[in-house]
Amino acid sequence: MKPARFNGEKGVALIIVLMAFALGSILASGMLSRQSVMIRGATTYLAQNDARSLAFGAEAFARQFLARDLEGSGKTQDKDSSSGQGETTTGQEVDHPNEDWARNALTLPVEQGVIEAQINDLRGRLNLNALTEVDGTVNKRQRDRLDRLLRALEIRNVRTETFIDWVDADDQRTGGAGAEDSDYMLLDPAYRAADQPFVSVTEVRLLDGMSEASYQRLRPHITVLPNRDGSLNVNFASPLVIRSLHDRITEGQAESVHETLRESPVEDVEAFLALPEFAGLGLEADGLGVSTDFFEIAAKVSVSGTVFRMVSKVQRTRDGQVRVLSRDTGRNQLITKEQIQASE
Repeated sequence: MKPARFNGEKGVALIIVLMAFALGSILASGMLSRQSVMIRGATTYLAQNDARSLAFGAEAFARQFLARDLEGSGKTQDKDSSSGQGETTTGQEVDHPNEDWARNALTLPVEQGVIEAQINDLRGRLNLNALTEVDGTVNKRQRDRLDRLLRALEIRNVRTETFIDWVDADDQRTGGAGAEDSDYMLLDPAYRAADQPFVSVTEVRLLDGMSEASYQRLRPHITVLPNRDGSLNVNFASPLVIRSLHDRITEGQAESVHETLRESPVEDVEAFLALPEFAGLGLEADGLGVSTDFFEIAAKVSVSGTVFRMVSKVQRTRDGQVRVLSRDTGRNQLITKEQIQASE
């Protein structure tokens, strides 16, 4: 009997050992699986961090490029040491699409990836924040321009008054086509009118009556700047923005002017007004210019299978400083110009 009991005990012990081995294998497999997930997560994080750093590097390079461009335009700054005032201009500052910063997008190969970047002008678009003055009154010139732009784009579901009500401080509708809190609170989900300047162009999507199709048509021709200056750089104005300058500018005339400016940018507003397409219109120089102080720097970094996108809105001051106003990492379709490769 003893040998039989001994053999039974050996069998139980073997089962226990096998169960312990199986449990250990399961635990080890789980640990290896979790470790693999952690390694992949860490790798992805490091790749994203590298891509983000490269995007900031592209932004810094573009800012330096814009600063050097201002120096090359012939504008210098001479300030009195005691008052900090006074400026001397030794040449006309002109920005146009044929400049190096505006003509192409830049690509730069990096380890396990590539950087793509381009600089966009923002003064060739209508500044929605210029619709009202500081005291709340409507800027008629800017209102008329936006009204013509909406007509040219055949956007009928939202009116200029709706834009004005979004940025003015009161809760009173501007005309019969305006929209205020009482209109937006009826929507689902409900929200209120901003009653302050636009912070982002994407706010236009929230305007009463604005459809996504209308927004996409309007988007390339508008901007929101941190001031109420509606000056346009005519060298960068699209045909539709050119049409917004006067009721009698036809589609054909706007296309012709745009083509002329692409080939031979004007160096002053007088030359722009002297173009034959504007003969007899009485077009005024007020609110027109040939220089740009606000830009958009778009960067797309693809590295180690990770893609990071960033759009920086920057302001270039008269003394050559280029400061970042905002950064956006949620936009696609950033690189739209013909790409050239930077020399290493």
